[in-house]
Amino acid sequence: MSKPPSWYDAFPAPGRTAPSISRDNVLPTLSSPELLLVDVRRTDYEGGTIKGSINLPAQSFYTNRAVLYDLSSSGGSGTRCSGWFADYLAEKGEVGLQSLTLAGGIKGWVKAGDEYTQNVDGYQAAYWTQFD
Repeated sequence: MSKPPSWYDAFPAPGRTAPSISRDNVLPTLSSPELLLVDVRRTDYEGGTIKGSINLPAQSFYTNRAVLYDLSSSGGSGTRCSGWFADYLAEKGEVGLQSLTLAGGIKGWVKAGDEYTQNVDGYQAAYWTQFD
């Protein structure tokens, strides 16, 4: 019996791996117009989301890269999506924008303590206990 295809099999594999950025480097820049955080979880902010982030589920990310590029120009799944966006930036010849992956993802963010969970809109501590 063969394994069913994954949702991402419908899209090309990313040609690049976007570098990681630590939560310690992201935290002080949360309110910066230079930063656009994209939450690629399908579950639309379940358990809370990092302040100021937008939700663009991974399943829709590849086809919406141009929209994300327009947003960025004006002001697991995370790694795959940041790779796709890095590919798109390269295709556009863009050197002023950079695609990065949050090291540890949102799970690492909420496990890092109060300094981080205070910066999660709609934070639900009980939701995150399932990942301990």
